[in-house]
Amino acid sequence: MVSMRHRGFTLIELLVVLGIIALMLTLAVPRFFPGIDRSKEVVLADNLRNVRQVLDQYYGDTGRYPDTLEQLVEKKYLRAMPVDPLTDSDSSWIIVPPEDGSKGGVYNIRSGAAGIDRSGKPYADW
Repeated sequence: MVSMRHRGFTLIELLVVLGIIALMLTLAVPRFFPGIDRSKEVVLADNLRNVRQVLDQYYGDTGRYPDTLEQLVEKKYLRAMPVDPLTDSDSSWIIVPPEDGSKGGVYNIRSGAAGIDRSGKPYADW
C-alpha cells in the first residue's frame, strides 16, 4: 500500500497567514501616508524659498521684478519652473505683484493648492 499524501497548505493555514498580513498592513499603512504628505510640504517650502530667493536676486540685478515666472527661466535664473508638489503642476502658482506696478509683475508666489497643512495653516498663506 502506497499512500499518496499531497503536500500543500490547508485553508486554515492560508487564512491565518492572510490575517497576519492584514494586521501588519493596518499597522504600516497609517504611518506611510502622513509621511508622503509631510514630504510634499517640505518640497513645497523648499520650492517657495528658492523662487523667492531668485526673485530677490533678479531684483538686485535688474532693479525690477520679472513680468512673469517664465522670464526667470528665459534669463537662466531658474533651470525650469518649479512644480507645486501638492497640485503636481507648474502653472498653479498664485502670483503676487509688487505694490508699485511699474517694478514688474512678480513680487512673490504662493501655492495654488487648496487645503491646510499639518499645523492648520492654509497652503495659500505659505
